[in-house]
Amino acid sequence: MRFLVDECTGPAVAEWLRGQGHEVFSVFDEAQGLADDKVLSKAFDGNWILITNDRDFGEMIFREGREHHGVIFLRLADERSANKIEILSRLLAGYREKLPNQFVTATETKVRIT
Repeated sequence: MRFLVDECTGPAVAEWLRGQGHEVFSVFDEAQGLADDKVLSKAFDGNWILITNDRDFGEMIFREGREHHGVIFLRLADERSANKIEILSRLLAGYREKLPNQFVTATETKVRIT
């Protein structure tokens, strides 16, 4: 799969995804400081699934009607990289086919797909 990992989500997540065989663009590693609207545009233009823990993307998609090819919003109490990776690992194991073109909110205990 192709993932664009937002800067706030961090380089450890991007590195882990690469190690799992995914194609990854890391904003932290390759485009630090890129504005959220540009991140969403890049994800859409490149057919990437965006992974973020920034709630602004929900506003852009649901209120502004911005297009996307999938967003994984990590709404976590524990923001450490290891926890993000654990949640993504479970998400990919159980919902891989449902991720493209959906807005997915993942917490430590729930997954909501809209």
